[in-house]
Amino acid sequence: MKILLNNITEEFDKDTITVSEMLEIKKFSFRMRIVKINGLFIPKEKYDSAFIKDGDNVQMLYLMSGG
Repeated sequence: MKILLNNITEEFDKDTITVSEMLEIKKFSFRMRIVKINGLFIPKEKYDSAFIKDGDNVQMLYLMSGG
């Protein structure tokens, strides 16, 4: 499948993957993050049940704080 991940085309060998699988495959380990699929916010507790499919637009944003 092909998806748009942070405005870059990415290909995966599966028909669908969960948000958790995508984070593991891409080695996105930073704890403070926001994930959206096609503009829909995905809460952290739904990462194992939210599926990404072919053609989806996925945004993964890191949250940073500082002063």
